[in-house]
Amino acid sequence: MEELRTIYERMRAVFAEETGFVPNDGSDMMVRLYALAAEVQSLLAQADWVLDQSFPQTAQGQYLDYHAETRALARLPAAKAAGLLRFSAPSAAVTDYEIDAGSVAMTSAGVRFETAEKATLRKGETSVDVPARAVDAGAKGKAIAGAVHIMSVYPVGITQCTNPEAFSGGSDEESDEKLRERVLESYKRLPNGANAAFYEQEAMRFPSVAAAKAVGRARGIGTVDVYVSTHAGAPEEELLGEIRAALQKKREIAVDVEIKAPTEKTVNVSAELTAEQGWTMQEITDAATAALQAYFTGERLGEPVYTAKLASILYGVEGVKNCHLLAPDGDVGISATELPVLGTVTITEIGAGESA
Repeated sequence: MEELRTIYERMRAVFAEETGFVPNDGSDMMVRLYALAAEVQSLLAQADWVLDQSFPQTAQGQYLDYHAETRALARLPAAKAAGLLRFSAPSAAVTDYEIDAGSVAMTSAGVRFETAEKATLRKGETSVDVPARAVDAGAKGKAIAGAVHIMSVYPVGITQCTNPEAFSGGSDEESDEKLRERVLESYKRLPNGANAAFYEQEAMRFPSVAAAKAVGRARGIGTVDVYVSTHAGAPEEELLGEIRAALQKKREIAVDVEIKAPTEKTVNVSAELTAEQGWTMQEITDAATAALQAYFTGERLGEPVYTAKLASILYGVEGVKNCHLLAPDGDVGISATELPVLGTVTITEIGAGESA
């Protein structure tokens, strides 16, 4: 954008040319001219902003949402992570202990989780697993195993609460860059009611769908298989049924459409790391695990897993000074019908296994 002084000097030159004299900078006329130049600069800035919002390549926020609407697309909302909370007693319960739905536990960082239903720790048992979800939507809800261990008020008879497995499925609201990518892609792959782009776009209309891949002639001529995934990974049968019903109404005549869950392909990750000064190996191990979990979501449907990307994720973790990726030892090929999922994560310290 043009500098204020440049606008002022240009207006001053025009004024001098038209009137035949140049007032001093401190004169009332020049003060007025400078104030006018400031208003002109503000208008130019506003015009630049309006121009940016006029095109999907540069629009932001709600104005990018408007562009998405013209392509029958919508920004994906934030999703809550889901998992299990394990409530334990110090010894075998002497009677049934009730755990109310909505019981809240949290991590040391203050990320809260609540039970999704009422549960009972039965007499004679020492623990019970209860379905739970993050209180707030977002990727921060993807707590690693054991991260949840605090309750302000424990249910009667319960002395410990934790998550035996990592919470999954939590995702932030779709970013401008991700939505922009989908909007621009919709212009490159125009749906015509019969091509892959049509089936994928129709499936993506469902807010819980993170990715969709259509495979033509999957079962012969006149067949289309559409694979979908959610942020948590493989979709529930209920969601598949809803998408199937919607596409049955819009499919091309004589086309047999099936909506399927992808085949999960496990990717085990092993790496050696070195911690920056002031960081412990446990801290960067937990952070690295969380970063990998945040990457392996349903959005990865049909996408290969590159070792360079995994190394970049690990090296980008705060507190990591150096990293050496051990596994996978090469890029992992993923077909359109497959979803890469994170398996075991093994983190060791660089040089820890070397003998003196």
